[in-house]
Amino acid sequence: MIKISVVYIMWLRQIKRYWRSKSRIIGSIGQPLLFLVSLGFGMGSMYKSTQGGSYIDFLAPGVMAQAILFMAIFNGVELIWDRQFGFLKETLAAPVSRLEIVMGRVLGGATISLIQGSIVFILTLFLGFRPINWLLMPIAALIMFLIALLYSALGTGIASLLKDFHGFQLIMNFLVMPTYFLSGALFPIAESPEVLQLISRFNPLTYGVDALREIMLGSSYIGLSFDFLVLDLVTGFLLILSSYFFTKIEV
Repeated sequence: MIKISVVYIMWLRQIKRYWRSKSRIIGSIGQPLLFLVSLGFGMGSMYKSTQGGSYIDFLAPGVMAQAILFMAIFNGVELIWDRQFGFLKETLAAPVSRLEIVMGRVLGGATISLIQGSIVFILTLFLGFRPINWLLMPIAALIMFLIALLYSALGTGIASLLKDFHGFQLIMNFLVMPTYFLSGALFPIAESPEVLQLISRFNPLTYGVDALREIMLGSSYIGLSFDFLVLDLVTGFLLILSSYFFTKIEV
């Protein structure tokens, strides 16, 4: 049985790290804001003429997912940092199971990512985005947390297999950007070539973005029930996998 106290301590440590780094908070919202302003207004007229709607509205859920994705998956960098500077060795020497430690780290990373996504959501409101039903926002927050948990577990699992920052950054560059661009966050999947539609079906973020659009805009390409099912299954699998890799880590 997981000891709640240990998980809570690891979770709280992740949150404190986040709030102490003001530059990290400001820097991590720079890219989502750039996408919102440059693409949202730059391509707004083109989208309106072809799709008949607001591109800001279409783009907002995808940019929220982007903020969550980047923050969650790069949570693994902190694991490598702790490994190189000895803190991880001290943590693993404590009389607690590694499962408790990794669960605290993953939950902490997911919470930080959810906060990041919420900040971006607030920014979208200033740019004109409005959800169709505010009463459904708690469900949207749940989906955002599932996305955060999924990619926090993935980042932790990958970081458990690596010993230096360069290897992690290389893998992330080949993983994060394709994941984002092939999720339908920037363009309607239904209007894309069949090859891209097929590839997007194997991308977990596709289901997160689609679920957010269903709740916030009332439009869905896949279906909310199936989105939830895929997110739950993939998140559970990655939690198990990252826990296994972490328990095998050597310092």
